[in-house]
Amino acid sequence: MHDIEPHFNWLHLYNSEEDERSPFFERVHSEFVFTNSVYNYLIHPQWDSFGSNTLYLKILFADYEEKYCIIELIGEWNDVIHNDIMILKRQVIELLEDEKIDKFILIGENVLNFHASDDSYYEEWYNEIDDGWIAFVNFRQHVLDELKICHADYYINCGGELDVLNWRLFTPLQLFRKVEEIILHRLA
Repeated sequence: MHDIEPHFNWLHLYNSEEDERSPFFERVHSEFVFTNSVYNYLIHPQWDSFGSNTLYLKILFADYEEKYCIIELIGEWNDVIHNDIMILKRQVIELLEDEKIDKFILIGENVLNFHASDDSYYEEWYNEIDDGWIAFVNFRQHVLDELKICHADYYINCGGELDVLNWRLFTPLQLFRKVEEIILHRLA
């Protein structure tokens, strides 16, 4: 797992450590010192810790005019033991919402497992973004199944076309437009 890096092809467009509005502004990463782990496996030092013991992320892009952000995740999402959704919501999402972000694309191909609790934080997140939306892109099927068990899928867009999206071929704006198109088509 130590060689799985966050997507870096957009660094010339956006870097959360250089964005004054980012929760990770001025965070310093080592290229060589590995300190974070998932399942006792070290992960690449470019992933950002936000308070969870098992889930890490990287804000790949934020556009404050279009009001969207793209976040890549790695690890185990555990709402039962660690209440990861609450930590994610309070430490990252609410800070982005304060900057008027209301469209969230979370990329989850490196989320290895999900343990559901209830849907209250997902519902709260959904209710706070009014005309916005939450999209889970490329999450594994067993993770999506678990999301459905706790009814979190009532508040997020996931599955179907969002699971086959080869997002790395897009620019951030192209990915945003594609996800938005899928979501608007579902709502129509």
